[in-house]
Amino acid sequence: QVELVESGGQFLQAGDSLRLACTASGGDFSSRAMAWFRQSPEKEREYVAVIGRGGGTIYSIDVVKGRFTISRDNAKNKVYLRMNNLAPDDTAVYYCAASEPSSTTTVDPRNYVYWGRGTQVTVSS
Repeated sequence: QVELVESGGQFLQAGDSLRLACTASGGDFSSRAMAWFRQSPEKEREYVAVIGRGGGTIYSIDVVKGRFTISRDNAKNKVYLRMNNLAPDDTAVYYCAASEPSSTTTVDPRNYVYWGRGTQVTVSS
């Protein structure tokens, strides 16, 4: 069993930057693909970024537009999402998700079997 806890969500102004963190417990962190998804009341859940166990990354071009960076620190069992130049459209609950060990790195949410409770990011214009 893996527990994921997100942190860092805030109320911000357009143009601000923010780093979200996700702390994992339960073992085998380094062997799992990790992902950030987000959901707002107006939209379906959408993937933001994925990082594989080897550090390879996949970004949603439509969402990220070159502004976000996903990273991981296996020694600390953490995954991060650095977000720059935030816009009101980025307002959402951001969720961290983990795959089973040695799973394929993919943007398919069905690949992620553990999910955090989310952290709210609100961007005002």
